[in-house]
Amino acid sequence: MIRKGHNERGAALLTVLLLVAVMAALSVAALERLRLSTRLAANGAAIDQARAYALATEVMALDRIGILAGQESGLTTLVGGWHNQPFAVPLPGGIVTATLTDGGNCFNLNSVAEGVIAGSYTPRAVGIRQFVGLMQTLGIEPADSRRIAASLADWIDGDAAPNPDGAEDDYYAQAAIPYRTGNTILGDTSELRAIAGVTPEIYARLRPWVCALPTTDLSPINVNTLSLDQAPLVSMLIPDQLDLPRARQILAERPAVGWVSTEDFWRLPALKALTPDMEVRNQTKLRTRWFNLALDVEIGGAQVNETALIDGALVPARIVSRQWGGDE
Repeated sequence: MIRKGHNERGAALLTVLLLVAVMAALSVAALERLRLSTRLAANGAAIDQARAYALATEVMALDRIGILAGQESGLTTLVGGWHNQPFAVPLPGGIVTATLTDGGNCFNLNSVAEGVIAGSYTPRAVGIRQFVGLMQTLGIEPADSRRIAASLADWIDGDAAPNPDGAEDDYYAQAAIPYRTGNTILGDTSELRAIAGVTPEIYARLRPWVCALPTTDLSPINVNTLSLDQAPLVSMLIPDQLDLPRARQILAERPAVGWVSTEDFWRLPALKALTPDMEVRNQTKLRTRWFNLALDVEIGGAQVNETALIDGALVPARIVSRQWGGDE
């Protein structure tokens, strides 16, 4: 009996130790979950605060754009150092960096079509030609360039008949995950990756040069705000007549305060012998309508990135699209 009592006490002790171990494990798990919840709550609060600061910085940028748009000269130039110059604003426990650029100095992907109503867009020859010219200037093969430009026009236009070198629903229906054309303008440049012929390599090459403005207007190139390395955007205006070296020369010889009229631009010795049609002549601008705002907010261990497209033609200037996170 004594031996049996010892055994019972030993079993009870083991049971107690096992319960203590289980309770300790549960306590550790509960504490870990509590710490995780606390961290998530803190991160969420920091992100909310960062977004609030980003929205406040937007107001400052809109005021700046209003000043640029209201200049008596009616010109938007690089004078004043506003373009592509990061501006840091200290915050309590962090910092926000804002960068403003000309949002129209890019190839507007939606300009390969014309029209104003979804479902009734039609291909635009001059926009397609400019896109092909830009792609070839960037080193993309001619056949690939024609394929992509025609397929993009097919993606936007309202019919189901493919253009020469293009692609409509029948092509995309054969994909591993079938899909259909949009039959409307692109809302974001990332949609270009869905277009026939666009590989990841081609998209990476095109990305710095293209945009998806909320209009089918030809790309509104402000020749007064282009940098020298943006010369391909000048040569694309009339790609069959204006080569890249001459486009670089034109920008290198730009007056310090910019051209005062588009007539002065087209009368340049390097351009006056060329024969652009009136639509292309009117495409060149001296006043910027679209602005890109890039914001990077760091506060409380959280980081928030925002990009916004601003319409400076409105009074007051207004944000027409906003994207949180990275560029893609």
